Amino acid sequence: MRFAAVALLWSAFAQAQDYGQLSGGLESNSQYYVDDKKTGDFTEDDRFRSNNYLRLDYTIKNWFANVQLESFEPRALLNYYPKYEGTDFGTFSVGYKSQKLEVTVGNFYEQFGSGLVLRTWEDRQLGINNSLRGGHVTYRPFDAVEVTALYGRQRDGFEVSRGDIYGFNTELGLGNFLGFETTGLDLGFSYVGRYEDLEVDNTEFNPMTNAFSTRLDFSEGSFYASGEYVLKGKDMYQELGDLYEDTYFDGNALLLNLGYAKSGLGIDATFRRMENMAFYSQRDQGQYGDNPYNQDVVNYLPALTKQHDYSLANIYVYQSQPKLVFNPLAKAGEIGGQIDVYKKFNRGTILGGKYGTKIALNYATWYGLDSKFNAVERNYDSGDFLAFGQKYFRETSMEVRKKISSKWSTIVTLVDTYYNTKYVEDRAGEVNAFITIAEATYKFGSSKSVRIEGQHMWSDDKDHDRAKNWAGGTLEYNFNSKFALFATDIWNYGNPDEDRQIHYYNFGGSFTKGSTRIGASYGRQRGGLVCVGGICRYVPQNTGFTLNIATAF
Repeated sequence: MRFAAVALLWSAFAQAQDYGQLSGGLESNSQYYVDDKKTGDFTEDDRFRSNNYLRLDYTIKNWFANVQLESFEPRALLNYYPKYEGTDFGTFSVGYKSQKLEVTVGNFYEQFGSGLVLRTWEDRQLGINNSLRGGHVTYRPFDAVEVTALYGRQRDGFEVSRGDIYGFNTELGLGNFLGFETTGLDLGFSYVGRYEDLEVDNTEFNPMTNAFSTRLDFSEGSFYASGEYVLKGKDMYQELGDLYEDTYFDGNALLLNLGYAKSGLGIDATFRRMENMAFYSQRDQGQYGDNPYNQDVVNYLPALTKQHDYSLANIYVYQSQPKLVFNPLAKAGEIGGQIDVYKKFNRGTILGGKYGTKIALNYATWYGLDSKFNAVERNYDSGDFLAFGQKYFRETSMEVRKKISSKWSTIVTLVDTYYNTKYVEDRAGEVNAFITIAEATYKFGSSKSVRIEGQHMWSDDKDHDRAKNWAGGTLEYNFNSKFALFATDIWNYGNPDEDRQIHYYNFGGSFTKGSTRIGASYGRQRGGLVCVGGICRYVPQNTGFTLNIATAF
């Protein structure tokens, strides 16, 4: 905090003296874990744990520099990557940026296309920061042409991984070249190579693995479409951290997206097929058990399903299945997609009423590839390219947003889910669940409001940690734009084991002023997945106090 105060003073001084501009942000997330007869005693070291991030960005004319200091003291929060420990500089870089040229040396983030071959990013809630440390150059000789070249090693805790990452990307605005006035047509091509030399007995071992992506984006009026195809070269097979130096497989991916959007109506459909598309900058990242910490991942393969905001709708969360695995359960990848339909009924219509109505529909379904496996010899045949295998996941949801009066607004959500725990989580069972959610907000004035939310889930899950029916609710009161209090609870009242019928309650509040927010709470955390944008992190069951502080300057 003292360092942040010094940075604030320097920022004001530098700008006053025309020495450039300094900006940044501080984020602190802390928890104190306590014993609880329902969720269990805390048996690990250090009940108090804290993740802290201080980022500073400095610019002067066309030059820039940034640094991020991170502290995980005395330890990181539960189930973060074990290499996040102590205090050190997490990322740093310097560079130059103009209209045509951008050069960065140090840590940088990049995404090629949809991310199927490369995406580096940071999400502190998930404990992900896979930035590349090296060099990055982007050149734009014309308005319709952009070329990027990069080299680096991915961040791994406060260190970097063993693998060298090489990348090249080009974006061509064909619509501009062809003189199209209303039609958008863009072509992209990417190359990513991972070089990791290993001491293996196989003389034919190739330390380089190459991935290529080509894509085309089209738009005309209210219609848009895009497609991307990826080829991933042969890579050594790994299973739970064990490398099989005589076993190699290539991979591929196909992504298609179609959409239509105009005032009051939106339709978006996505199809994706992935086969053996797991891609790590360090091959043995399975050492912690199929990489639950999402570390050293070169590409971005999120689950393409609806991202829910409600706790019960996030119990059975699908995770993408891009890997080739022979044991304990044979899988070669996934195939499926989703479709979203958004419709707004205007005021004065039958369904719109006085204030209008918004309806959102989503249907998502995912399957394994229809493949034949020989687990003994470790080989397989993926069969027809578009053949569907075992069903993994299916979900249908509807959300209706309706303003009843100038003060009352409501949201009603229905979710019907099929979840194959055998293939998604590698444990026995299949689950059918139906969830209903109702939310109402009452506004007293311009900034004072109360929000009430009720949830219920019917489930046939036989797992005693998640079994049968759940109920949940939230009460939130906003005194003004600065201060708010909340209380929430979900309860697995249908569990046949009464000792496992637990109220996962949580209550607290937040205070916001300008760019500073402070939040505090106490309660129980249900063991399960925390997901952001289709990428998930497992959080163990626990009870304790939480303090979050975030500010920007």
